[in-house]
Order: sequence, then structure tokens, then C-alpha cells
Amino acid sequence: MNIHEYQGKQLFRDAGVPVLDGVHCTTVEDALAAYDNLGSKVVAVKSQIHAGGRGKGNLYCPETGELQMEGGVKIAFSREEVETYSTNILGHILVTKQTGEEGKLVHNLYVESGCDIAHEYYLAMLVDREAKSILIMASTEGGMDIEEVAESNPEAIHKIWIDPNSGLLPFQSRNLGTALGLEGGALKSFTKMLSKLHSVFIANDCSMVEINPLVKTGDDGIIALDAKVGFDSNAEFRHKDWDDMRDMGEEDEAEIRASEAGLSYVKLDGNIGCLVNGAGLAMATMDVIKLKGGDPANFLDVGGGANEEQVTTAFSIILEDPNVKGILVNIFGGIMRCDIIARGVIAAVENLGLEVPLVVRLAGTNVDEGKAILAESTLNIHPADDLASGAQRIVELIGGGE
Repeated sequence: MNIHEYQGKQLFRDAGVPVLDGVHCTTVEDALAAYDNLGSKVVAVKSQIHAGGRGKGNLYCPETGELQMEGGVKIAFSREEVETYSTNILGHILVTKQTGEEGKLVHNLYVESGCDIAHEYYLAMLVDREAKSILIMASTEGGMDIEEVAESNPEAIHKIWIDPNSGLLPFQSRNLGTALGLEGGALKSFTKMLSKLHSVFIANDCSMVEINPLVKTGDDGIIALDAKVGFDSNAEFRHKDWDDMRDMGEEDEAEIRASEAGLSYVKLDGNIGCLVNGAGLAMATMDVIKLKGGDPANFLDVGGGANEEQVTTAFSIILEDPNVKGILVNIFGGIMRCDIIARGVIAAVENLGLEVPLVVRLAGTNVDEGKAILAESTLNIHPADDLASGAQRIVELIGGGE
């Protein structure tokens, strides 16, 4: 689960991480009032979407598709410029490297006081599952895409790993700050900020916190000028306040529906829909589709105890994607029985009027009964005995191949 910058800044502010004064706005009038109240001649007018690269993005008119303005983050030096920028941002589609060509409609703004910037840095905290620890990455090349820095100047990226049992140790903060070239008051400010940011990460069950840029001011202060925060959804039961922070307009409608139905769904860019039980099996299914020359359209895990209604919902979600040209069902019956899945598949095909090719591979509990049910139907269902042949078959049916 992701939140907006202005929400992340409030988390930082509450924890003592230095941020500038700012105001969340949803109208041009709000933005003008924010400028009047902040008391700063120079302000940043920032579009708020769940994607990075806003400053380098472009804004387009949703009706005509014409370019409205370059840059989703603008520095305003007057009240008139605040009005111009907020007018061109709100209600327009922002396209960045992370949104894809479709972009995202901007409903929220953040107007923030100006800052005396001496240097910009990059800082991120994230869960390193392989190392079973929190990874902190920092670079002197702030304000740039970290991928570009990693490719062109990898030695500029510094990393430390935090043992979850001992937490962030003072010497680690000092070493990281020193690696960034900080000293004196700036180093002291950095280590203090990093300790508080680590507390934010732990207390809120974050999966990622990114600040780009983190800046050093002229008086050696350290301030977070950005706040990209993501939560680990598995910890939602511990955070009842997350519902209030969630912006449904920023989330895929199909993913929301899937979650409400107890399904795990992530939309991808391919054309072969996948319906699988088990996250590991779903990943393997996608890999084999790629191996056979196809391209998966989604990750969809129906879980170990899906019923007929959930299978129908899963099919309907897959078919909402106009790119889907065929579907591969790959079920291993453990807790879930293959005969129940077979009946669910048939019900879904009949109810939804399925027109794209469908390949079904069943294995495990009651597999013979499941295959018999599919064979007895008059529907256009193509059976497969194993994953490899099933993936090969669906790729062939949609006209693809290696």
C-alpha cells in the first residue's frame, strides 16, 4: 500500500524527521490560500500521485490529450505562478516513467515552503528479504533517478544493512554520513534524522521509504524534501488508520475487487491471463509462459480454498483486461479439490460467455474427477497434462510462439 507525499511528510513530521511546512490542496483556491499562509515567497507546487519521476513528467489535458505543461513539480516565485501551476496540474493527467503512457489523473497538490539547498542527496530504506534485514541506500547524486546513478556511477551508491535484532547502530549512521561527505553539524543532523527515519520505518511496518532529494541546507541542516512511503499490506491488521490514508483513486480497480474477493491479483502488460492457486505456482506459471514465447497478462492467485464464486470473479477480472487473448488455468489440488475447480471453471465460462481460448491444467486431489467434468462439458476448453504443455498450448492458440 502506497501513500501520497503529503501523508508521508506528516508521518515524518510526527516522528521528528525534519520537513518543511506544507499544505495539502485539492483546488486552486486551496493552493492560493496555502501560499498566503506559508509566508514563503518561494514555494514548490507538487502534484500528488503514487508514482516517482513527477518533476520530469508531463501534464496532458484529459479531454484533448494535448500537452498542458512540462513538469509535475514546479517552483513558484509569486502568487500568480502558484495559480498558473496549480491550474495546469489539478484535473490533468501526469505521465512519468513510472506511470506508463496512460498516466494518472491528478486530484491532489502539495504546496511547500522554499528551501536553501546546498546539496541534494538520495536516501532509501527498504526490506532486503534475501538478507533478512533493512537495507539503507544513500547517494550524493540526489534528484536523479537512482537507476541512472547505478548504471553511470555505481560507486556513488552507499549501502548499509540493519540487523532487525539490534536495530540501527550509531556507528552505522556516522559511517553512512561520512561516506556521503558530511561532517560537523551536517553529519550530526544526518545521524539524528536517520535514527528517527528508522523509527518511522519500523513503527509503520513500511516496505519502502524513499527520499529524493534529501537536502543539506546552507546552515548544515538535513531536510527531507520528498517522502515516498509504502506499507507492507500484511501488517494492515496492526494499523487501523491505514484505511483513512488509502487513496482508492490511485489503485487499480481490478486489484481492489480482487482483494475484496480474497484473491491476489496484479495486472501486467502481457496477453495471456493466468488463474493459479498458490503464489509460488503462479510465479512458476508466468515463467513457463515466458519460456514458451508468451507474455503473462497478470499474476492471479486464487488461494488454497477458492470456491465457485471466487473462480467466477477471477475470470471476470482477467477478462476485464482488453489485452487478454487467452487464459491458462493451472491448479494443483491440495487443500483445493480439482473437481470443485472444474465446476467453477465451467460455471465461469457459461456465465461470462468466454470467447478467448482457455487451457486448463489440473493436478492433485480428485484430478481424475476434475478432468472428467471438463471432458463431459461441451465448452471450448483445452485440457493439458502438465504446465509445460499447457503453456505451449495457450501460446499456440493465441498465435504466438518461440
